[in-house]
Amino acid sequence: MSKEMLCAIMLVVFFAVMIYVGFYSRKHASDVDGFVLGGRGVGPWLTAFAFGTSYFSAVIFVGYAGQFGWNFGLASTWAGLGNAFIGSLLAWNVLGRRTRVMTQHLDAKTMPDFFGKRFDSVSLKVAASIIVFIFLIPYTASLYNGLSSLFGLVFDIPYWVVIAVMAVLTGFYVIFGGYMATAINDFIQGIIMLFGICAVIGAVLAENGGLLETTKSLAAVTGDAGWQGAYVSFLGPDPLALLFVVMLTSLGTWGLPQMVGKFYAIKSEKDIHKGTVISTVFAIIVAGGCYFLGGFGRLYSDKVVINEATGKPLFDTIVPTMLASLSSLVIAVVIVLVLSASMSTLSSLVLTSSSTFTLDVIKPAAKREISDKKQVSIMRTFIVFFILISAVIAIFKDAHPEVTFIAQMMGVSWGALAGAFLAPFLYGLYWKSVTKTSVAVCFIWGCSVAVLQLVVTLCGIDVTGWGTVLGYIFKSSINSGVVAMAGGLIIVPIISMVTKNQEEGEIRVIFSCYDETVTITKKSSLEE
Repeated sequence: MSKEMLCAIMLVVFFAVMIYVGFYSRKHASDVDGFVLGGRGVGPWLTAFAFGTSYFSAVIFVGYAGQFGWNFGLASTWAGLGNAFIGSLLAWNVLGRRTRVMTQHLDAKTMPDFFGKRFDSVSLKVAASIIVFIFLIPYTASLYNGLSSLFGLVFDIPYWVVIAVMAVLTGFYVIFGGYMATAINDFIQGIIMLFGICAVIGAVLAENGGLLETTKSLAAVTGDAGWQGAYVSFLGPDPLALLFVVMLTSLGTWGLPQMVGKFYAIKSEKDIHKGTVISTVFAIIVAGGCYFLGGFGRLYSDKVVINEATGKPLFDTIVPTMLASLSSLVIAVVIVLVLSASMSTLSSLVLTSSSTFTLDVIKPAAKREISDKKQVSIMRTFIVFFILISAVIAIFKDAHPEVTFIAQMMGVSWGALAGAFLAPFLYGLYWKSVTKTSVAVCFIWGCSVAVLQLVVTLCGIDVTGWGTVLGYIFKSSINSGVVAMAGGLIIVPIISMVTKNQEEGEIRVIFSCYDETVTITKKSSLEE
């Protein structure tokens, strides 16, 4: 069977399953709570896989694995392990239970809604919604990156067709089934990702003579590092840059609304413990595997496409180049794997965007009460709108690579969202003394750093004259994103200490959800 036929059959089966799940899940999407959160009755397996598949998209597998694997070699695996232990294990332990309990207590369905009810501020809710709208859309468009390179291995079809098919199919099952359809499909797509990444790693290593021989070959590469063995060393050629990558891609998820929203929907507190383990194992295999695979990218330096302007490879082409000579079955699995990763994240992002805009902007602005059925209809309309916008941006970016604004906007989106939301959300769950003024300042801080980074990159400003520290911070969107997050964690407590807090009675009511008296039987009845 030809490569094209095998891949086409697997895609048809994959698409059929996704559509069926959309129809099957319609009964769960009849009201707002069901459409946005699956009725807060989603089990640990579905929630953990939804968390993981929303975390790891084609951007990770194709873009980041290629870029960071090229820059750091096998040390880029630390990014995958950071994603597993900081972005998954620690996130579930620190945020999981308290997010689930407080958001149900406040009846908060989105992150902006949480800010509005936790700090009794409509302006914070609206501001957070605007930030989500501005920075989540370009991030959504970035999910299509790398798809053309992979599909080009099998099919001779235009890039816009690939984007259109992915957008239409994703929109179909999200519109029909809401969160439950997304969660079930995420589980199926997660299984594909788990088996797919293992198969790809095995095939690439086997093609190069096994793990030992492949590592020996990489050890002989000097590359940009200037010293032999740099790309198989423990921390790679640039440990500080690697640390910034690990922090942004791992800790940054704590402030992303589409990630934190998964904790809102899990069925119960006890399911959080199971979800923690499942999510962490998933991340170790998928994220660790992706970056480990990308670490061998320099073995294909004679085949990758070089950017003539920078003299560096086009990072989105590195992983596809590594896969080009593999068997038809492995390539077909990779196509479905990357499509699964992209669609799962896309569905999560557009559902987050549409629900946030509907519940936190449209509904409060309406002059009269909007019924549940009407709200769901509005959300479905916005899902179509957001998917359409993201697809148009992706197609336009591919057709006009000289328009650098879009690419740079994608780069700063993650840092802006994490910089603005991480600290207020984390402190808001744990600390009673957080003030609405400190939250507002953190919103401004996170967005300001991101916008400044955007201006620096677009205008080609030479930051070396800004001093060693500032120059390094704004050298890339990764560095500035980490600084935005770290700055927020410092700003919020400092501002909270010098600004007025909410009324004590109001705070007591908000945090009463964590106060529960439990009666137990004594182990010993006789006193000594």
